Amino acid sequence: MQMTMAVTYKHIDEMKPWSDKLHMLECISVTPETPDVMTFLFRSTDTNWFRYIPGQFVTLELPVGPEPLFRTYTLSSTPSRPYAVAVTVKAQKNSIGTRWMFDNLKPGMKIRALGPLGDFSYVKHPGDKYLFISAGSGVTPMMSMVRDMCDRAPHSDISFINCSRTPADIVFRHELEYLARYMPNLSLGFIVESCGRTDLWSGLKGFVDKAKIALLSHDFMDRTVFCCGPEPFMAAVSSMLEASGFDMTRYHQESFAPAAPPVAVGETAIEADGEALTTVGFTLSGKDVPCQPGQTVLMTARAAGVRIGAACESGICGTCRVLKLSGEVEMNHNGGILDEDIAEGYILACCSRPLTDVKVEA
Repeated sequence: MQMTMAVTYKHIDEMKPWSDKLHMLECISVTPETPDVMTFLFRSTDTNWFRYIPGQFVTLELPVGPEPLFRTYTLSSTPSRPYAVAVTVKAQKNSIGTRWMFDNLKPGMKIRALGPLGDFSYVKHPGDKYLFISAGSGVTPMMSMVRDMCDRAPHSDISFINCSRTPADIVFRHELEYLARYMPNLSLGFIVESCGRTDLWSGLKGFVDKAKIALLSHDFMDRTVFCCGPEPFMAAVSSMLEASGFDMTRYHQESFAPAAPPVAVGETAIEADGEALTTVGFTLSGKDVPCQPGQTVLMTARAAGVRIGAACESGICGTCRVLKLSGEVEMNHNGGILDEDIAEGYILACCSRPLTDVKVEA
């Protein structure tokens, strides 16, 4: 299917920025990157341009079944090219949302999206020179930042170490090598677990460790580090750097750990009369529900059969944002809500625990 963009240069002057509210996106291309990784490119159906910082993420509402599925993906595109956004996703064995995208999401299809959000970016944590360390699909925020730096500051000093299973699994390898021709201070290092008997591989083999990092980035101790990949990978890199005496204030990782551990019903004290300390009123559903101490607004909603969309449940993605009409909550989020939204009365239901009786628009 050939896609056309009904945008003229006259219309560009009238385009408004895409905000962090819920919007509709139209898929305009699908590109295989490796056997289990694809890039999906989207435009705004409202002919908006995209305003975000490199390294941020969006939450997609996927029509997988009777109830939509919310999944959060980092943008691999760059805000320096603001008329489309891309997510590059990897299909895991047991993935549901990503597998649906691989099998069903085609050019011309439209899905709803929330975002962009997040502060995993060199814009938020600037440094004189950088070390990017990624594994698997963790390459996506790094790619967004490298693309942005190539357009805005091509002389940026970046040491980029990417870890993959095999040479064939290195996402964006050819584009990174192409960008390195135009970025004189971009050095690339690839580490693979296995290269096979027939592969002509000139990179490093094995797992990432201090010796390999020092070989590929001899001055890594002086750099600002961004790390993204599976949790065990990031934990290993973080521990390795800390043990080396690295200044961990210059270490940043894309973490999806919970904002605070949930408190199970029955594990906290309740008043002597046996009633919960607070009540959550869901105005759109017409329900007033007792809330056990320590429980979140989202947990209370689920117990009462009130639907509030949620994806990460860690205060990161912003999917569960609802308007608080009254009452006080303790909200421990991880960057999934903007200060101006908080000022307007919005909260994230997944990480907001009522301190008083609360009413929310849900």
